[in-house]
Amino acid sequence: MMEDTVVLQIPSRVREILNRTPAEMAHDMRLYAALMLYNLGKLSAGAATEMAGIPKVMFLDLCAEYGLSTSQITPDELRAEIFTHVTQGFV
Repeated sequence: MMEDTVVLQIPSRVREILNRTPAEMAHDMRLYAALMLYNLGKLSAGAATEMAGIPKVMFLDLCAEYGLSTSQITPDELRAEIFTHVTQGFV
């Protein structure tokens, strides 16, 4: 798998306030960026999981912990899906 390197400068004071090593800070930034991009609908759960570098079940658990939806289907799409299944006798 190919990866890109992105350099992000963070004031040392911020890292010290958070009491994180540079490696921990890099991990946190990947995770929080993945969570935010997923929440904004920019990444699927699978892509966000890959970006975060953690198992999908752990990513979805973190979504629940932070109050993020684990479903990207809109209420209208859900209603249409239910209607389709009901009219086709799948329910």
